[in-house]
Amino acid sequence: MAEASPSPETRPRKGPLSFLSGSLTSFGLGWLALQLSIRVVGYYADHPPHYDARFAQSIATFVKTLVVGMSFLATFTFAFVGLGLFATFVRSLMPGWRQAEETP
Repeated sequence: MAEASPSPETRPRKGPLSFLSGSLTSFGLGWLALQLSIRVVGYYADHPPHYDARFAQSIATFVKTLVVGMSFLATFTFAFVGLGLFATFVRSLMPGWRQAEETP
């Protein structure tokens, strides 16, 4: 039989260090995604897709746009999450943070 998860009242609350470590991890992954994005753009700048058939050229352009867009979307997502976690970290250091969350 599966064990039930603990109720929200018994789970320990997240503290400032978990927000900071999550923020740094997300910023690190965002930096890696940015490096990948730069290399992808550089690759496509050096090797533009060129096909004689219009249909093949259209598909190649679509794939190029998709790959570049996805790499920059990953960069933005990781950076935005890191920024949000850093803001939560700063907020958790403010006096009265715990009292404001415990009141209903």
